[in-house]
Amino acid sequence: MQNKKYMNIYLKRLQRLRDLMQKYHIDYYLITTQDYHNSEYVHDYFKEREYISGFTGSNGTLLVSMQEAYLWTDGRYYLQAESELKDTTIMLCKQEKGHATIEDFLEERMTSGQCLGCYGQCLTAAYGEKLEKICENYQASIKSDLDLPRMMWDSPDMPCNPIWVLEDRYTGKSSKSKLKELRDWLSQKGGKYYFSSKLDDIMWLYNIRGNDVECNPVALSYTWISEKEAYLFIQKRAVTKEVQKYFEENEITVVDYTETMDFIKAFTFQKDDVVVLHKKNISYSFYKALSAKTNVLDEQNILEKYKSIKNKTELEHIREAYLYDSVAVCRFIAWVKEAVKTDTVTEISAATYLDDLRKELPGFLGLSFPTICGYKENAAIVHYEATPKTNKKLKPEGMLLVDSGGQYLKGTTDVTRTIVLGRLTEEEKEMYCAVVAGMLRLADAVFLEGCTGRNLDILARELLWKRALDYKHGTGHGIGHVLNVHEGPQSLRWNYIENMTETILCSGMLLSDEPGIYLAGKFGIRLENILEVTEDKQNEYGQFLKFHPLTYVPLDRDALDKKYLSKDDILRINKYHQNVYQKILPFLTSEAEKEWLRNETNPIDF
Repeated sequence: MQNKKYMNIYLKRLQRLRDLMQKYHIDYYLITTQDYHNSEYVHDYFKEREYISGFTGSNGTLLVSMQEAYLWTDGRYYLQAESELKDTTIMLCKQEKGHATIEDFLEERMTSGQCLGCYGQCLTAAYGEKLEKICENYQASIKSDLDLPRMMWDSPDMPCNPIWVLEDRYTGKSSKSKLKELRDWLSQKGGKYYFSSKLDDIMWLYNIRGNDVECNPVALSYTWISEKEAYLFIQKRAVTKEVQKYFEENEITVVDYTETMDFIKAFTFQKDDVVVLHKKNISYSFYKALSAKTNVLDEQNILEKYKSIKNKTELEHIREAYLYDSVAVCRFIAWVKEAVKTDTVTEISAATYLDDLRKELPGFLGLSFPTICGYKENAAIVHYEATPKTNKKLKPEGMLLVDSGGQYLKGTTDVTRTIVLGRLTEEEKEMYCAVVAGMLRLADAVFLEGCTGRNLDILARELLWKRALDYKHGTGHGIGHVLNVHEGPQSLRWNYIENMTETILCSGMLLSDEPGIYLAGKFGIRLENILEVTEDKQNEYGQFLKFHPLTYVPLDRDALDKKYLSKDDILRINKYHQNVYQKILPFLTSEAEKEWLRNETNPIDF
């Protein structure tokens, strides 16, 4: 529990924020989690919501009035938010069906003459327009140019790290060919210019990588594309002589990152010019600046679509990266199951051990996200992160959930295993088997081209739903190639979301397959394999697709109980374990590791 002195920090910050609100005649002030690029992970420089509230989760929106404060977050973070917001006076609001949204709240509370404040660089254009509409409906106003937390916060410096070129032998396609494809599409749409602020899209387009966002090899940047010109707005200090030469060879003009808005405001547009962008990615500030000067066309993010379908070269490298990464995870599991019997091992030290194993792998660049290592009840917090205060000692009992991944020159990895350290209850075994069966039933799917993830998600959840249970996160997300570990537009989820574009699954896409169950105060279970979408049979009914697993890590035999598994489930487990054994055995060097692998992958008898 946070002590009184610690908690007073957030009470004081709320009061300072309210003082500024009063100064600028603002009745409500909204603070998002976003950086200027709507990135999933943000650098400390942008963590204004965390600075004001103390809530450290990766998703959350804070709304402050002169008397009250509210924080909205999703089901992954309810337990964490309840703990971190305790005694701050900030009330937790749940982002789920049946609960009021931020928009509902504002529509109920705002009155004529009031003002909503925010910083438009940290709002998407789509969301900014929604807020603007609410204010208009209630004769209120919106001020989107005031970054109040920045006025009171001695924040860390904006990140600026050297960028580097990912060679064509890894990408399989040159930047020039990608630019041509984008320009052809732009012409078809009747656009004159294309503007993007999505970092992983920009990195992919120009075949460059950076290190400005933790675990994501991206650099803070924007791009402006026309028929003949390509402008890259990036911190010039990050551009080495070698990279500058590459830009010149590829006819890419570099402008400093800080000059992006000035460039747009000074740009001369013709009457019929059209700028194509995606309002869910572009900031509200840039959208307002552009729409005030020229015609703007909102289109689905074409670069995200191009990027999601990996080419032959990318897939070859990705498969190799996952094989090496799986070996590291296997070695970790073999170690931790034995180490807890005699050594002092904690959540943090176990995570460090796994991180160090990855550092030994070919082409290692860093982690793809901070390793999640939760023991027993800590694993029930979906995105748990061990701290010195919460760090549990591991014992030869219960289960350990480890969700981890790496960045390599050949690919980006993500894998989750729940590891049995000792005696389990019948409930733990039953739940583990339900999650295993769901993961493999989904992986075994054959489906017609034209399906989206929403057609398939039930395969992973069915056994949990029959028990009136569920997990409050999607079943799967896309994965980048030496890019963000969470990538769209493809996904696996069950629920309909209004105005959300569903993406058809195509051969060459990657998807995580990660069902789970989280029982607060007891335990959490999640298992995750990465799947490659591949072609299957084609006939008069159309093109059928299937999944090819990229992850080769055993499922824990100590939690597999035949009475909770069907015959088909056991067949799938045995088939998967046979593949794991064949793939991993050649890479293990110690007899202890080999023996562990044999035991874990031995077929289960019916």
